[in-house]
Amino acid sequence: MTLLAGVASANPFAAKTTPSNAASAYHAKLMKGAVPTKNSQIRNLEGNGDDASDIDLTGYSLRFEKCQFVKAYSQDLAEAGSDTVLATQRFVIFRLCPAGSCSSCTSGYGEYVIDMEQYLESAVEYRQAEQEDMCDTCDAQCYYNNGDDAAANGDDAAAADDGNNGDNGDEERRRLTTVDCDTCASDCEKIANMESNYYLDATSFVSCQQISDQTDDSVALYAGPLCASQGAKIKIGVFTDQYCMFLDSSKDVENYLTDGNGNGMKLSHALLKTTYTTSDCISCLADYDGDDDAGKSSAGNKEVCTTLYEYAAKCESYHGFEGISSNNYYDSSNQLANEELVCDFISSLRGGTYSQDGEIVIGGSKVYTAGGTSTTGGQKFALTFFIIGTVGLAVYSAMLHTQLTKGGKPNLAAQGGAMA
Repeated sequence: MTLLAGVASANPFAAKTTPSNAASAYHAKLMKGAVPTKNSQIRNLEGNGDDASDIDLTGYSLRFEKCQFVKAYSQDLAEAGSDTVLATQRFVIFRLCPAGSCSSCTSGYGEYVIDMEQYLESAVEYRQAEQEDMCDTCDAQCYYNNGDDAAANGDDAAAADDGNNGDNGDEERRRLTTVDCDTCASDCEKIANMESNYYLDATSFVSCQQISDQTDDSVALYAGPLCASQGAKIKIGVFTDQYCMFLDSSKDVENYLTDGNGNGMKLSHALLKTTYTTSDCISCLADYDGDDDAGKSSAGNKEVCTTLYEYAAKCESYHGFEGISSNNYYDSSNQLANEELVCDFISSLRGGTYSQDGEIVIGGSKVYTAGGTSTTGGQKFALTFFIIGTVGLAVYSAMLHTQLTKGGKPNLAAQGGAMA
């Protein structure tokens, strides 16, 4: 119980001495409580002039693992006289898996924990750009299906300019992202006409948004992301505070959504689903033009992978992660000083220590060690030894009690005593 209370009430990470920028401010919040390090040991993805060091993530793919709420003591709530002193912290666990093994991802990967809002901000931005590229490619590749009668009827003069541009156009289209022309046109049409069909994109609420004003009979309501299906999914729920910490599970967000004319709106989760799918990992290799290996090797990391890696707390060496470049991306002692603490915290999030809404589950988690959630052989032996020993002492004490209460008077003569 003491261990669980300690995990819940204290942020398990360390605030290090970092430069004054947005990234370091977030690290100071997330890593509060770990081992301080020198300025020379601080990681720096943004680089430092000619001495900048990089990390090569091009051989990895990003995969969502779990969303988890954690309710922990908040000094701010206590000082404000709130009805509760437990604030809800929201985390996402993700992995960087070796390219080609994203479906299994059992070795050689890194595991990370990050604030949910930061994760969704980066993941949604990437998936939105991916969606736009798909529709642009659909328009370019599938124009034959969009009423171009001259091209559909084989009019060479209309389909090609001067007899050569048609071939060049085909070559250009082959370099574009492949799409399914049977479905992409209708999908993109639905996206473009979403609001006119009375739908709102659920990703509009990845940051907490007010959806209802306060009245005499009710409090103001807000919409924001929540963990569902035991952390396997992310949905939009109704909260009673502006930070979306206190969920009101009795309310449905769609009951409070209307357009400018007062018409009821529904949520489209199509884009939000892509941020937590485990079947479509995000390759960290940046897109490049052409098929040459030189272009591929110089493409670099995708921004979404770089950003999430920068902001996340890391558990790497336990899983054999080898993505760190050899040019001293950051001092290894800095990572090792905090890694065991981070790995244990990730293990507690994955191992059932907390319920879906962030409450501590008493007896719901196995004893865990760094990077794992199983009881060791030594712990099992010690537990068995103490149980058997306790039972034996109980039996022995019962025998002594019986002899003292039912065994008659002591034989003083046999003890060499004398009567007074």
